[in-house]
Amino acid sequence: MIKTTVVIPNYNGIKYIDDCLASLYKGVVIPEIIVVDNHSEDGGLALVKKKYPKVRLIIFTENKGFSAAVNAGIKAADTEYVLLLNNDTVADERMVVELEKALEEDARAFSAAAKMISLYAPERLDGTGDFYCALGWAFARGKDKSRDAFHKPGRIFSACGGAALYRRKLFDNIGYFDENHFAYLEDIDLGYRANIYGYDNIYVPTAQVFHAGSAVSGSRHNPFKVSLSARNSVYLIYKNMPFLQLLLNLPFLIIGYLIKCLFFSLKGMGGIYLKGTLRGVRLSFSKAGREKKVRFCMRNLKNYIWIQGQLWLNMLRKAFQF
Repeated sequence: MIKTTVVIPNYNGIKYIDDCLASLYKGVVIPEIIVVDNHSEDGGLALVKKKYPKVRLIIFTENKGFSAAVNAGIKAADTEYVLLLNNDTVADERMVVELEKALEEDARAFSAAAKMISLYAPERLDGTGDFYCALGWAFARGKDKSRDAFHKPGRIFSACGGAALYRRKLFDNIGYFDENHFAYLEDIDLGYRANIYGYDNIYVPTAQVFHAGSAVSGSRHNPFKVSLSARNSVYLIYKNMPFLQLLLNLPFLIIGYLIKCLFFSLKGMGGIYLKGTLRGVRLSFSKAGREKKVRFCMRNLKNYIWIQGQLWLNMLRKAFQF
């Protein structure tokens, strides 16, 4: 019985999609595969249809973004698990089976994150789970560290949507990826909600995947990514922090935004970052933003306390890389 459906969002990914699909078909277990195409124009769809006829295709007539693409794939799946996988990845042959094993052994877990290794510098890590801190910063733990680091499994703040397995039915409890995000920080938002509702996100070092990184946007820092990430960082806080928690973290958040503003100003993108931040404020107070806010519930108080501890602890993780 097939337990997992892999959902691959694709936008002009012809450079990578062949290797990505080929690696999945070489795996210890062969999952169902759905490619959701965001109106690509590079010939990648023709390649998939020709070489991989078993792959199910969902084709958009416009680029609706990462969140809409993966939601369509998740809703089209009928397996116990769904595995989100970026098109610029190459999966280890045991990646799927190791992630499945981890969720089977941990009934509280909503998601399981793979160990992401740099495709072009395989001696280095690309990330070992996503973390979020009181400065309003999200970061991939272990990025650019030795591949041999972070070899122990454990709970993380959020799984990176580039290579993570999710318990499909729990999306009905937690909610799907927020399409207001379009792209960037949507996986942190989902993991944050899972924590609020009392589910765990876990890291599985035995599940390995190689990741090119920034295949669509083109670089780690570019105007499109900076603007959208700035907008979504504000929206993420508005959505998930109750008012009292927001007040508690406000001094750290102000410091965090000032540091980011200086950082991007030195790169010549300070104006882009500020405009993105203002767009985030507008989104938060728009009808679409207010409808998505997570309402505080007293039964989740212990989960908010755990989250707050993580927000403080993760500032130290960011500073000292542990």
